[in-house]
Order: sequence, then C-alpha cells, then structure tokens
Amino acid sequence: MWAGIAWLPTQAFVLTMKALFPPLEPHKKHDLSVDGLHKIHVHEYGNQQGIPVVFLHGGPGSGCKPDHARFFNPEDYRIILFDQRGSGLSTPTGELTDNNTEHLLADMEAIRKYLQIDQWMLFAGSWGATLALVYAETYPARVTGLILRGVFLARQKDLDWFFEGKGVARIFPQAWEAFSAWLPEVGQDDLLTAYYNCLQSDNAKLNTLAASAWSAWGDTVVTNGSIQQKTKDNEVASNGLLAKTRIEIHYARHHYFLSENYILGHISQLPDVPVSIVHGRHDLICPFEAAWTLHQAIPGSRLVAVDSGHLASETAMAAALVNETEIFADSLRHP
Repeated sequence: MWAGIAWLPTQAFVLTMKALFPPLEPHKKHDLSVDGLHKIHVHEYGNQQGIPVVFLHGGPGSGCKPDHARFFNPEDYRIILFDQRGSGLSTPTGELTDNNTEHLLADMEAIRKYLQIDQWMLFAGSWGATLALVYAETYPARVTGLILRGVFLARQKDLDWFFEGKGVARIFPQAWEAFSAWLPEVGQDDLLTAYYNCLQSDNAKLNTLAASAWSAWGDTVVTNGSIQQKTKDNEVASNGLLAKTRIEIHYARHHYFLSENYILGHISQLPDVPVSIVHGRHDLICPFEAAWTLHQAIPGSRLVAVDSGHLASETAMAAALVNETEIFADSLRHP
C-alpha cells in the first residue's frame, strides 16, 4: 500500500481532492515545564482513544496553528500539536538559550511520556520533517509511521540553495539583491552570520530591519514570487516575526545542530514503519531532489509528487496530506 511513487498533477485528482476536516477546538491544553527556563505549549484534539499523532511545525520557530489539526479525521486520531522551544505560545518567546535539536528531541520525549503515549505517528513539514526524521532515527521504537511534507535534509547544499547567490537567487535576482545588498560588504560573504549578528544586536531598529528583510526573502521564495514586499516595521513585533526570525537564523547558522548529511548517514536506524513523502514539484524552498533522494534511501517508502509548491495550505498539497492520513488510518483499521 505504501511503497512506490504517486504522481498527483492531473485534473482528475483536482476534482476528487479531499478537503481539510472541519475546524476543531482543543479538548486539552498543557504548558509543560521541561527545564528551569522553557515551557512547551501543547494542544490536544480529536479522539482520546484514537491513533496518537504529533504534528511537527516548520521554521524553525513558526509555531502551530489550529488549522494544523484539520489534516486528521478527529474520529480516528488523537492529535497532538505543540510549539517548539521559543516558538508560538511556548515561553520564553524567541529564547535561544538551551534551544537546539537535541533539546527539541528531549521535549518530544517529555511530551510523549507526560501524555502517557507509548508510540505515536509523526506528521511533519519542512524543518519539522527534519526533526521527525532525526527523532525516528533516535527513538525508532516510539514511531508508528511518518508522513513528511516538503522534505528538508539540512545538508550544506540545502543551505547553499537558499543562502548563496548561485541557488534560488538566480530565479529571484531582484529579491536576492534586496535581501543581501543592504548588509555591509563583509557581511555579504557570510549572510547567515551577518543576519545573526543583526538579530543579536542591541539596536532595535537593526533587529527590525533584519527580520523584515529575512521575511521578505522567505515570502518571495515560498510563494514562487507572488509576494515580494517587506513587512512593515510595526508588524515585526506584533506578529512575533522577530522571535521567529531569531530562532530560524539561530538554527541555520549552527547547521541545525546536525553533522553534515546526518539524516541520510543514519537512515538505517529508521524503524520499519510506513513512510509517506509528500512533496510539491514546484517547491523552491526545498527542491524535489531531497524528496527523491530520501525516497530512494528508504525501502518501501511512498513518494507523492504534488502539483504545488512548498506550503501545506496550498489546495492540492492539503488534499494530498489528508489523503495520506486517511490511508494510514485505514491501514490500521484493516491491517
């Protein structure tokens, strides 16, 4: 049922797409203290006796939204959403101290134990897919399956694609110039360090300028050029953009706290469970090559190629993801 490749660009698929499930209200909320500094915000939705699934958001730093629970049939799933350290409603907001991949893995284990879940399914996108793969390689006995969207493997070439002038900058040269040219000349040789220093500065105006420029570049790429405008200064603080940007740059500058090619180098440690890789053929944040490479590295995995970009909210992508959660639930009902 899982192995193989599914291509979903056709008009027939568009006409039969499954919509997101109706909006849900969480039936439980938790603020879990995981150390002396960080509290992790957790929401539970759906059937308390259903298939446990944890949603891993991207960014890093983006946080969860209520609509993220709508990828799952609430009658079938016990749905767990949590905001990673410093993200969303987790506190302290934007905190970088003790905030790295190892800590996030430990937080996931703390949440799992707190909720008294023995095993759970991982549903994750972008950076969340990175975290899901590392978690599954580290705690294989705790994972029942993976649905991964917009795979990001955190290799050096994945960073270079986004942060070097020879990558996606060639598609959006005007936006790239706006992203890089305002920095001092020395900073243009190492954009990540330059932006990191701007965001760590005590100069609030510089913080805002850097966060706005970073966001504008990301918005341009993730929407395939349909959004090309800077965030207004008064929106940077009000919508949490400054905190999100600090976390995102913190992780990128430290290579996501993973050694080079860590995920593929440890792929043999993945559990023998269903793995679905859902990827947009027009994804410019995470090119399709990453999904293809991961699919080839995981025997029996299912690769779903969608006629969309990177965002889970795109109609075709959302439908493909709902379809995968339905397939997974059906496989458990009829093993």
